[in-house]
Amino acid sequence: MAHPRPHIAECDPLWRQMRNEAETAVASEPILGSIIHAGILYQQSFERALGYRISMKLGSAEISAQALREIADEAIAADPQIALAARADLQAVFDRDPACHSLLQALLFFKGYLAIQCYRIAHWLWKQGRHDLAYLIQMRMSEVFTVDIHPAARIGRGLMIDHGHGIVIGETAVVGDDVSILHNVTLGGTGKSDGDRHPKIGNGVMIGAGAKVLGNIHVGDASRIASGSVVLKDVPFCTTVAGVPARVVGAGGCDKPASQMDQTLDQSFSDAAQ
Repeated sequence: MAHPRPHIAECDPLWRQMRNEAETAVASEPILGSIIHAGILYQQSFERALGYRISMKLGSAEISAQALREIADEAIAADPQIALAARADLQAVFDRDPACHSLLQALLFFKGYLAIQCYRIAHWLWKQGRHDLAYLIQMRMSEVFTVDIHPAARIGRGLMIDHGHGIVIGETAVVGDDVSILHNVTLGGTGKSDGDRHPKIGNGVMIGAGAKVLGNIHVGDASRIASGSVVLKDVPFCTTVAGVPARVVGAGGCDKPASQMDQTLDQSFSDAAQ
C-alpha cells in the first residue's frame, strides 16, 4: 500500500514555523487576512512564497507582477542557492534585529530583507547574460526599497541590511557571509575608471550607519566600521575603524561583530583620539 506523501510544511521546519506565525497573525489581526493568505497560507512552499512577495512588491505599469513572478520562480527553481541564501538572510534578521519578532514579519514587512532577495534574482539573471532584465529589477528595487545593489555584485549568505534605506553596493563589490549593514551605507568606487573598483567585505563584518567604504580595498573578516566613517584603505582582520578618514581604533570586539551588533567603541578609541 502506497504511503501518502507528507505535506511540505512537515519536511521544512522554517516554512512550518512561518505558516504557524501566519495563522496566529490572521487570528489576531483579521484585516491582514488577504495579504497573509495570498502571500503565505495559499503558497505551497517558502520558495513559492518568496517569489510571490518579490513579484507583488516590484510589479509596476512597466512590468507586471505576473511576469515578475515567473522570473522569480524560474530563478529560484534553476538555482537552489537562492532559496538557501534567502533562508540564511531570514535567520540573520531574526537573530540580530531586536525589532524582528517573527520570520513572518521579515518576509512581509522588512524592506532590507526583501531588497536582498530581489538582488539575488537580478544576480541570477546577470549570470545568465540577461543584463537588461537584471537592470530593470535593480531599478525597481531601488525605487521601491531605496536599496541600490548592482546585479553583478557578489554577496554571500546571512546578510542583514537593517532598516534598508539608502544602501548603495557597486558593480564589483564583494560581500562575504554573515555581514550586517546598517542604513545609508555605500560600498562605492572612486573616480570614473571601470574595472575592479569596489570594496571587498570579509565574513562577519559589521558596517555602521552612514559609513562609506570606497575603492578596491579589503575589509578583513570580523572587523567593525563605525557609523559615519569614510574608509579609503584596507582594514585589517578583526579590528575596529572609525573617523574621516577611518583609522584603526581598536580590536573587532569578537569573532563575529555582525552577529553581536555591538556598535560601542572601547577605551582604545578615547586613548587614540588624544
